[in-house]
Amino acid sequence: MRVVGYAYPWDVLDAPGFVERARETGVDEVAVAVSYHSARAATPWSPTGSSVLARHAALYRPVREEAWRAAALRPAAADWVAGPDSAGDAVRALNAAGMPAAAWIVLTHNSRLGTAFPHLAVRNCFGEGYPWALCPAQPEVRAYAATLTAECVAGLDLASVVLEACGPLGAVHQHQHEKTDGVWSPAVARLLSVCCCPACAAGWAGSGARAEDVRGALRTEVRRLMDGGDLLAARDELPAAVRATVLATRQRSTDRLRRGVLAAVGAGTRIVLHGSLDPWETGALPGLTPAAAAGVDAVVLQNWTPGAAGADAVTHARRSLPPTVAVGSYVTAVAAQAVPDMASYVTDLAGAGADELHLYHLGLAGPGRHRDLRAAARAARTARRRSP
Repeated sequence: MRVVGYAYPWDVLDAPGFVERARETGVDEVAVAVSYHSARAATPWSPTGSSVLARHAALYRPVREEAWRAAALRPAAADWVAGPDSAGDAVRALNAAGMPAAAWIVLTHNSRLGTAFPHLAVRNCFGEGYPWALCPAQPEVRAYAATLTAECVAGLDLASVVLEACGPLGAVHQHQHEKTDGVWSPAVARLLSVCCCPACAAGWAGSGARAEDVRGALRTEVRRLMDGGDLLAARDELPAAVRATVLATRQRSTDRLRRGVLAAVGAGTRIVLHGSLDPWETGALPGLTPAAAAGVDAVVLQNWTPGAAGADAVTHARRSLPPTVAVGSYVTAVAAQAVPDMASYVTDLAGAGADELHLYHLGLAGPGRHRDLRAAARAARTARRRSP
């Protein structure tokens, strides 16, 4: 299995011994965050501090006026890092050390832009906006994503480009002091994640559906599910025609966004897409469209929760995706509860058909969790895939 470890620019540049630790861990490639959302990131390997506060989403490359002058949306620079090209500096440092590097690009997850431009953010059936979620149906958002990608990769020697949030985000998000946990069933969260902004409504109209009819059907079903009180409900009773219309519109917009991003990367660079086989999934790993496998070299699944479900998802992906597209498993060493037996879990994922292991996170996993990274990478190298 190919082993990819994820890191922030400051992990590479400011934490002594990063490359040596990465090699000792057993990673083949380091994915550096080049465009990333707001975060407070622990820095357990830093000799001078405990964390980095990234106050807003930022581009960790120079924000060039000539690239963004005519754009409706433009990224912000990060004033919490030492220079304007910290991601580029990190990639070059890895190149100089002989460690292959990838550009890890977060696309539609940007609370700063969604707050400043609410008309370009996802809006649910009640008219409530999600400022963290830029809507792929909006032409300005697609143009932003393409330009952002081009600026992320410009002038860098990259082994891969890793695309996160290359599609829609939805209702479930770790917002400020989030108070929605345990309130919405999976079915409710799914319906509240359907974007009902004017651009999406125009897409419904193209299929012959009236916008207010669609919004009304969504509201009625959300209220029915909420009033029923079943917090485990996974199925809804949305009319089949409405379901087909909203999903087709979402997938058309996602495909247009992805095509623009891939064109911005250009030929010759390996493309890794974070995604889910559930077409209704939203978030960092959004639902794959029927056309998603075209033009990408690997699809990475969210396998953070250990257990049979993760291996089953990998098996399903391996059977569903073309043999030319690698299946990656994204696992974490920094969950609130540690994976009890990381090596066994990775072995199971490999046996289910995973071709790649994506490790989160080389910087966040300090001395107390570093052994889990090593165990995962070691298992990835020794595991033998069983036939699905």
